[in-house]
Amino acid sequence: MVEQSVRIGVIGGSGVYNLEALQDVQEVRLTTPFGAPSGAYIIGTLHKVRVAFLARHGRGHIISPTELNSRANIWGFKMLGVEYLISSSACGSLREGIHPGDIVIPDQLFDRTRNRPLTFFGEGIVVHIGMAEPFCPYLSSVLYRATSATGQKVHRGGNFVVIEGPRFSTKAESQVFRQWGMDIIGMTAIPEANLAREAEMSYATIAHVTDYDVWHETEEPVTVEMIVQTLMRNAEVVKAAIVNAVVMLADAPPSPQKDALRDAIVTAPEKIPPQTRKKLALLLNKYVS
Repeated sequence: MVEQSVRIGVIGGSGVYNLEALQDVQEVRLTTPFGAPSGAYIIGTLHKVRVAFLARHGRGHIISPTELNSRANIWGFKMLGVEYLISSSACGSLREGIHPGDIVIPDQLFDRTRNRPLTFFGEGIVVHIGMAEPFCPYLSSVLYRATSATGQKVHRGGNFVVIEGPRFSTKAESQVFRQWGMDIIGMTAIPEANLAREAEMSYATIAHVTDYDVWHETEEPVTVEMIVQTLMRNAEVVKAAIVNAVVMLADAPPSPQKDALRDAIVTAPEKIPPQTRKKLALLLNKYVS
């Protein structure tokens, strides 16, 4: 186990499987009430700041979006003491003005997933977490400035639709998402954003655009080969942005989401089953004596 809490966490998405800038690295494997995370957490120092890194899809990209154990992943970050959780995520563009290679710091989510646990709670406890602003505005602002400093084209704000995957969209689906006002499309921000909010962490995403999905009539339909080529170009930009963000967060105040559960637990404390209270003690002990 780590000797001290780690305030900043990073989830590496497609193309971002490590952070070479980390020094004094140690691997930490955690067991959670929800099973095993995607792999070992890589704990290291970056500009005197302790950071925890996790490859979302595992080393070698072996875990499908539907098979991700997001509850274990987020719980593990909470066990480490993380307050600010930076996500990197590959995405497709649904807008002419958002080009492959661009970066988007989205501010809204639209959930089109089907087969994923979306909450830590249940089993005798009901929690209605607020998600009007699914990405922490403070952390999103930091990520926008950190990404802008790389010189890459970055868009502030946008509607991010999350599909189940692992398949790509049909043309009909892609056109409907455009009509609905979606700007980018991906497969992993749900349920991460929900879970991070329940865990009272600030969560925001650096979404790097790999393609135009399949709606763009003058572009070739998206293929894995196309995505991988753009991924490799984007990955170094994303890593540089993460380094910048960590420096900016070195003296950050406590997470603005640190009290997110305060008014969200609606079950009477005496009605919470003992086994559920024990299982969720990491989140509940602050509010349920």
